[in-house]
Parts: sequence; structure tokens; C-alpha cells
Amino acid sequence: MTADRHGHEMSATGAEALLHYEQALDDLLFFRPRVLETSQSVLAASPQSVMGQTLAAYLGVLGCEEKDAAVARDGFSRFRSGLDTQRLTPRERMHVAAATAWLDGDLHGAGRTLGDLTVAFPRDALALFAGHQHDFLTGDAQRLRDRIGGALDAWDENDPHHGPLLGMYAFGLEESGHYEHAEETGLAALAQHPDDVWGIHSVVHTYEMRGRFTDGIRFMDARTGHWASGSLLTVHNWWHYALYALEAGDTARVLEIYDAALHHDQSTGAAMELLDAAALLWRLYLARDQHSARWARLADAWERRHDGPYYAFNDAHAVMAYVGAGRIAQAQRLVQDRERWVAGQPRVSNRAMTAEIGLPVCRALIAYGQHDYGLATDLLLPVRHRLHLFGGSHAQRDAIQRTLVEASLRADRTDLARTLLSERSRLRPVCPYNWSAKARLEEQLGDPARAAAARERAAAQALS
Repeated sequence: MTADRHGHEMSATGAEALLHYEQALDDLLFFRPRVLETSQSVLAASPQSVMGQTLAAYLGVLGCEEKDAAVARDGFSRFRSGLDTQRLTPRERMHVAAATAWLDGDLHGAGRTLGDLTVAFPRDALALFAGHQHDFLTGDAQRLRDRIGGALDAWDENDPHHGPLLGMYAFGLEESGHYEHAEETGLAALAQHPDDVWGIHSVVHTYEMRGRFTDGIRFMDARTGHWASGSLLTVHNWWHYALYALEAGDTARVLEIYDAALHHDQSTGAAMELLDAAALLWRLYLARDQHSARWARLADAWERRHDGPYYAFNDAHAVMAYVGAGRIAQAQRLVQDRERWVAGQPRVSNRAMTAEIGLPVCRALIAYGQHDYGLATDLLLPVRHRLHLFGGSHAQRDAIQRTLVEASLRADRTDLARTLLSERSRLRPVCPYNWSAKARLEEQLGDPARAAAARERAAAQALS
């Protein structure tokens, strides 16, 4: 039986397949698009390779694409139908169980199994990567941090995959609020591998959450050759760049990035890319910047997907696109479809994610689009501290949090708006949006002096 370079035995995996597996794992950790090809090379060389089949299964679910997951589920089911699990190693049995659970829609069961796997085999890079992405997709910040942190002591700092693990750990630290430690850890990851796009992404998040958007632009500009093209994370990192430009008040640059990188005629139509596009345009929509032609093209792209109830986080962004394009009826049809699906009691993790968070958010977005700001406020207020339950990062979910702020302002819920903006400005004192929103609140309250002071502070921060 062959073994990987960390000594993990690999059933039904020949020497050639093992070489392809190691390359595919490297491609995965560095978000190279060719990972799909190299993973298939493993199975071409050894079709019954357990780890090769498991890798293919994980690739089928990590993109949150319903159709990809269905194909992966069929393929993995055929593989498992003739599999004698008693002949597998304990590690392989755990991987098969985790992949099966995920493909069957039990995200949280998969996450628990991957956690047990990492405790037993802390140098299993595939388990760590899959588990880390799982924690991101389920919005579990503490596990996002500790899954990687708990394994790092088992890794030699000279291992070529130690750097990507630091990049993952940096993201977990950032999502848990340890911004300085996260920045330091992310920079350490990049010192080992400057082309670690997840490490770059992690550092970018630390600047976003601290309002250091000028530093963020400088950081990304200095590393353009490492992140701006050629990776599975390219579009998402451009989205982060656009957020910096938005805070700086450079709307022209925001739209330039949107048209060149986020959504255009050559865009793939992948859900992860479309939700970035929707989240960026929605921030402009909240500022009464409509962009109807862009919304129409984006809504068309979402509609062409014909998505079923697979991932509630995707649904919310599809509804943003429909509302932004003025297609309220289409947004309502999506909600009605998800309501029927939830009523059928499907035994998958996405049911709770949809029922508890996804549907209230979608209904609130529709209400906002219909100028029923009171209803939008009432729908978002009960879930604002639980938004993480349907996945994403703090930066991504801030589009929903800003919707609540804007709805409360437009509904003249001034007491609530004051509370929300006090929370936001204390947590992120450097954020032009927060201070411009405060200026609008003070105008509503009839205090022009305080409004002017808040506007001045927003303008100063945008120029800093």
C-alpha cells in the first residue's frame, strides 16, 4: 500500500496516482483552477483510489453548486456501492463518512467527522482544508479558527504546506475578531508563499474589519501579480478591492472593477462569483445608486442557473439581484419555492439555514425593494445576531446588516437606527459609511450641527 508524504496509507492508489494526488492537494491549497484536472488524473491512474474519490467528492461540494454536488453524489455513490469499508484505513473510513454526509446535505455532520479526523490525523491537509471551508460556509467562526489552530503544533514549519495552513488560521483569527494577530499570521504565511491567495485574502479581511481600506489598497496593489488573475479566488479578491474603493468614495473605480472582474460577458456564472457581484451592487443600491442595466444582466445570470434549494446564502444574493433589477415577482417566486421545500421537512442542514435565516432575509430584501422599510426592519431585527448561521464572512454579511440600518432610517425608527449606528461606530470607528449614516440620522433628529460633524468625519476618513 502506498503512503502520502506524511505517512498516511492510501488504499488502491498506485505510485502514479499518488504523484497526481500530491499535486492535486497542492493545487487545492493554493486555489489553482487546474485542481479539477489534477484530481481527475488521480482517478485516471487509480480509479478505486479512496482518497482520490474522496477528493473528487469534496470538490463537488466546495463550490456550493447544486449541479456539481449532484454529479459528485452520483459518482461517489457508485464508488461506495462496491466498497468494503472494513479494508480501508481508519482515516479513509472517516473521509468516506464525511464526504458521504456532505453530499447527502448533512453539512454539520460532515464538519463533526472532519473535526474528529483532524484530531486523530492532524497532518491530513485535505481534512483541514475541507473542514476550514466547511466552517466558512456554515459561518462557524470559532471552529474556523480552532480547527486549524489545533493542528498546527503537529506541523513542521519547513513543510511546504505549513504556509497555507497559516493563511487559513489567519482567516479564522480574523473572523473571531483577533485582527492584529490575524494580520501578523497572514503575513507570515505570505513570507513562505507570496502566491498564497487565501493568505492574501485573510490579510485583506483584517484591513476591511479595521477600516484600514487605504492600507488594504496599498497591500493589494503591491501584490497584484499574486492575486489579480489565474486563481479560483480572483473574483472574490477583486470584490474586496472594490469594497475598499467604495469606502474611499471612489464609485467610478468600484464600477470599473465590477465590469472588468466581477460580472461581464465572459463571467462563468458560478454562484460564488454571482453573489460577490450582487453583494457589491446591493451596497450601491442602498446608497440609491441604481445601475439598472447591470442589475438586469446579473438577474438574468441568476435566473439562467435554475437553482433549487441548495444553499440559503446563495438564495439571498439571487433575491438581491431580482430586487435590484425590479423583478419582485421573480424574487417572490423564489421565496415561495423555498417555503414549499421547507414545509416538506427535508432532512438536510440547509433546511434550518433557509427556514431560520434565509427566508427572513429574502423577505426583508423584497420588502425593502417595495419600499416597505418598516417590514424590512421587523424581519431583519430578530435575525441580525444570527446571520452567521447561513454562512459567509462578517464582510459578506455586512450587506444585510447595512440593509437593516438603511431600513430603520427610512422607516423613521430613529431610536433603533441610533442603537445600530452606535454599535457599528464603536466596533469600527474608521468607516465612512457609519459616519455618513449617522449624519443622516442626525438630520432626521433635527440636529444640523451633529449632522455636519458626522459628515465631516466621514469625509475625512474617506480621504485618509
